[in-house]
Amino acid sequence: MVSVNLRMAAGEKELNCAINRISSSQSPRNKCPAPFLCKTYDLIEEGNKKDDDDHGRRIVSWNEKGTGFVVWYPQEFSLFTLPRFFKHDNFSSFIRQLNTYGFKKVASDRWEFQHPKFRKRGRHLLVEITRKKCEPSMYPSFLKASGEDSASDVNENNRLLMEENKNLRKEKSELLLQISEFKALEIKLLDCLYGYMGNHSKVRRVC
Repeated sequence: MVSVNLRMAAGEKELNCAINRISSSQSPRNKCPAPFLCKTYDLIEEGNKKDDDDHGRRIVSWNEKGTGFVVWYPQEFSLFTLPRFFKHDNFSSFIRQLNTYGFKKVASDRWEFQHPKFRKRGRHLLVEITRKKCEPSMYPSFLKASGEDSASDVNENNRLLMEENKNLRKEKSELLLQISEFKALEIKLLDCLYGYMGNHSKVRRVC
């Protein structure tokens, strides 16, 4: 009788664990933010903690209020910072990605960007930032203002669109993987439930 009760307790514990894992995984508050947002947050945090070049200058950091970030030296940012977090060193591509997530350039004399949900000590808010629904061919207005609107912009824009399409396919693969994990958890939950119900019925027959 004692061994039966122990098995029942173990079954209940495993059942509760499975339920908690599924509920927490499927909760909107616990879904993963976009990889681009996580990497951007990390590079700013790193740049904010140390001097990034030989002259003691910070290449990128949070602004004074922590409500946005500033790329102080775009050239150094492209050469040294971007390649460590992304598979490219293209500042224009980085800006376009910011635009697709609703970031705004808020200063005319420097590369300062803000988003209501992107702030210092606010990593937990990244999950609330979603990709904008806009025309795929729309080019960021602040990128045009940077003086890069030459004849080569058309080819550059096409390349950026292809890169964004690649990122979307990657995110799709990650979502499909999460779905398969949820299905596996569901199967495990059902197995635990059936096992628990079976043990419970055996105890009743013994009594």
